[in-house]
Amino acid sequence: MIEDHGDLRGTALIGLQPRGIYLLARIEKVLKKILDQDKILTGHLDITFHRDDIRRREVPPIPNTTDLDFDLEGKKVVLIDDVLFTGRTTRAGLEALLHFGRPDKVQLMCMIDRRFSRHLPIQPDYIGRWVDTIASERVEVQWKEIDGQDKVILYSDKEK
Repeated sequence: MIEDHGDLRGTALIGLQPRGIYLLARIEKVLKKILDQDKILTGHLDITFHRDDIRRREVPPIPNTTDLDFDLEGKKVVLIDDVLFTGRTTRAGLEALLHFGRPDKVQLMCMIDRRFSRHLPIQPDYIGRWVDTIASERVEVQWKEIDGQDKVILYSDKEK
């Protein structure tokens, strides 16, 4: 990302709620150290009401908090999420993002790319790991901050 964005001035890193914000926090900490900067433009984006499956859920979703106190007009944006599966969360993130301005460029970073299950033509620009799974399997990223430990779990629907 540093090769593409240099010192990140003019770039906004945005974590998709709910779990992309934990990856964002880790990346921000590392980038501040590498770039020797105190401030990197970051934000959290709630996509709850932009999802295309909102009416299919038995339990109404609880919205998260959007924290974007800056205009995206003319900026480069990196959307950050923990797992990329069908691409629907990313699509919702793109839709929500446009309410805050028109960025010059949008890229996608994910920790885990499931790559064989896309419903939409969405591909990440930055990837932590590829995990090849079948449709009946799930990938869960656990974060120390909320789950007590850092762990990536692959399990079948029958196991959970």
